[in-house]
Amino acid sequence: MKHIFQQGNDPSKPTLLLLHGTGGTEQDLLPLAEKIDSDANILSVRGNVLENGMPRFFRRLAEGVFDEDDLIFRTKELNEFLDEAAEKYEFNRNNIFAIGYSNGANIAASLLFHFQDALIGAILHHPMVPRRGIDLPNLSGKNVFIAAGTNDPICPAKESEELFSTLDNSGANVELHWENRGHQLSYGEVEAAGKWYINL
Repeated sequence: MKHIFQQGNDPSKPTLLLLHGTGGTEQDLLPLAEKIDSDANILSVRGNVLENGMPRFFRRLAEGVFDEDDLIFRTKELNEFLDEAAEKYEFNRNNIFAIGYSNGANIAASLLFHFQDALIGAILHHPMVPRRGIDLPNLSGKNVFIAAGTNDPICPAKESEELFSTLDNSGANVELHWENRGHQLSYGEVEAAGKWYINL
């Protein structure tokens, strides 16, 4: 997978896995990582799927309708890439923390849904519920911050609330933060995520 790796200053810190939104690249969330934890390693990945020339992490059938088979395949592919990257760059595979926006937040949530040890936690900006009707692994000890917009036309409030309760019911420590905005990534939610992260 096309990616950027930047070595951090503190090997005890997690490696921040950055996952962009539809049409983004591995450059997009680098400023976010700097704001959240400037001492951590950064692994920023570009999605392997193209939709009308725009990079994504998995296919969709329509707005808000995921191609579930492709989602499962791409989640496994990303998880295996993390194994390879940890070996190549010599960082702790068991200390990866995801920061995702929109489509990137969805695949980060899918990692939590499918692989118990993929991530130690995540900041999910405007995520949806990746899959329904499956048993999640035990997520005790995982810390998850969900940032949502009250007027988000792409990700309705009930999606954020359902994701919160699904993760919470699986044992994760989840915080749901609301901004009175739409689907765009706002300064307020980034600030709130940074304050939350510092207190972990």
